[in-house]
Amino acid sequence: MRFLQRGFTLIEVLVALAVFGVLSALAYMTLGQTLSNADMLTERMDRLQAIQRTMSYLSTEFMQASPRPIRDDLGGYEPALKSDFSSDFALQITHGGWPNSAGVPRSTQQRTAYRVEDEELVRYHWNVLDRTPSNVPVATIMLDDLESLTFRFLQPDGEWVDQWPPVSLQAQSNTKLLPRAVEITLVLPDEGELRRIVEVAN
Repeated sequence: MRFLQRGFTLIEVLVALAVFGVLSALAYMTLGQTLSNADMLTERMDRLQAIQRTMSYLSTEFMQASPRPIRDDLGGYEPALKSDFSSDFALQITHGGWPNSAGVPRSTQQRTAYRVEDEELVRYHWNVLDRTPSNVPVATIMLDDLESLTFRFLQPDGEWVDQWPPVSLQAQSNTKLLPRAVEITLVLPDEGELRRIVEVAN
């Protein structure tokens, strides 16, 4: 008995190629969408982590605030906590909790400052408390795409003020004064207004 061997016709080959092409296109589109979603998710997670890290740094530094005024690089005194948006920094604060795992002979207190520059929140810290012109701060970008950063401070009498030390208490004797609590407000174009109230250790 003889078996007839029959190959594919041209039409069958073209149909098979067309089906394969459609399936390949669908697979490529699915893969592209998956990768795009993964990139969006990564960006979203990075954004949320940056916001959380910023709030964590600010909250921790307020909770560890120390009533320690400092000398600036011009020899003048700066309060232990200073917030005035007409000055160079939106916030300057002396706080404890500076880890020293290497056992370097230095204070465990640190002076940090925050400033908004070109829609970026930049954190500065100095390696000494009483600095000279040669002490250059270390700058770290904490958050980008920031509309505004504001603070409100709770005075001992229960009143809230927008700057610290309050205008009525700007005397030299109040350089160690700390508020009872601080309200931190971040305004972001993608997240809206984020607010947190932190109790200050006194």
